[in-house]
Amino acid sequence: MAKSHETEHPVKAFGLAATDSSGHLSPFQFSRRATGDEDVQFKVLYCGICHSDLHYLKNEWGISQYPLVPGHEIVGVVTEVGKKVEKVKVGDKVGVGCMVGSCRSCESCKDDLENYCPKIIPTYSAPFSDGTISYGGYSDIMVADEHFIVRIPENMPLDSAAPLLCAGITTYSPMRYFGLDKPGMHIGVVGLGGLGHVAVKFAKAFGAKVTVISTSPNKKEEALSNLGADSFLISKNDDEMQGAMGTMDGIVDTVSAYHPLMPLIGLLKAHGKLIMLGAPDKPLDLPIFPLLAGRKMISGSGIGGMKETQEMIDFAAKHNIKADIELISADYVNTALERLAKADVKYRFVIDVANTLKQA
Repeated sequence: MAKSHETEHPVKAFGLAATDSSGHLSPFQFSRRATGDEDVQFKVLYCGICHSDLHYLKNEWGISQYPLVPGHEIVGVVTEVGKKVEKVKVGDKVGVGCMVGSCRSCESCKDDLENYCPKIIPTYSAPFSDGTISYGGYSDIMVADEHFIVRIPENMPLDSAAPLLCAGITTYSPMRYFGLDKPGMHIGVVGLGGLGHVAVKFAKAFGAKVTVISTSPNKKEEALSNLGADSFLISKNDDEMQGAMGTMDGIVDTVSAYHPLMPLIGLLKAHGKLIMLGAPDKPLDLPIFPLLAGRKMISGSGIGGMKETQEMIDFAAKHNIKADIELISADYVNTALERLAKADVKYRFVIDVANTLKQA
């Protein structure tokens, strides 16, 4: 007979879980594995709410396993380490992002690209080798292999650092990989949400000129005054878009809804790169002729490996890059998810887990 979620592992844990595709979160008693030789156990202090959590909770990608404890922007303080752990010690600030396991032997893993491992284990709703399911950070305690632990610099506020473990690395990695990190470059950022706002901050820290491209005119002041973008284009304004044709070295597209690519490709210089980071639920139309005409590229990118994630968080600490957050209590999470579905957040909800997640 299968063990219950509460007894399958020795370490008692408490969190918020959905039991079906309604996505409604309720209190959930479960368990985590004992701290192994190479494991790090930490008390969860904060956890960001990513748009992916919403997709998973409602099984919109068809891969969810219930009960489901979401959360892959997790930060806290180490409470226990295994005897072979070398990277962190008790009391250190640490985090876990979008993955907690990989095969560690394939070509991608050997190249520090665990995020592209065919056997990647996402932080929640995925099976471990023993058949048990991973649970995320909407919970009081976390246990993870040292390899998938990120050290959080002392000068970083933990609440606003949490979203960088997903939104931060998702934007940092492609700008580095595709060479869009050089001073003086002109970078476009499509969409000013959880991903877009940190993309602007990283691009500015790289020394780039940054243009935000949005359907919402009311985001102009925010983009220019608060986030430091150099210019703003309303994507539905043909005159504005036409005036910027052929001016950008690269564009980071963070939009997860269906949208036309032709106008964005037109903004690129010859040899320019359009990098897709969002995951629309419908296929996008791909116009080929404008790619041929300027030897332009459309590509995609997903998070980053552990080495680069640590590099990203250290870079963010050095340049004072933080996510703009709305800190919420655990009992507000279902409301926050409803708001997130309507894009009513500026720019990332973060749950104050340690102070507000309470067992009845």
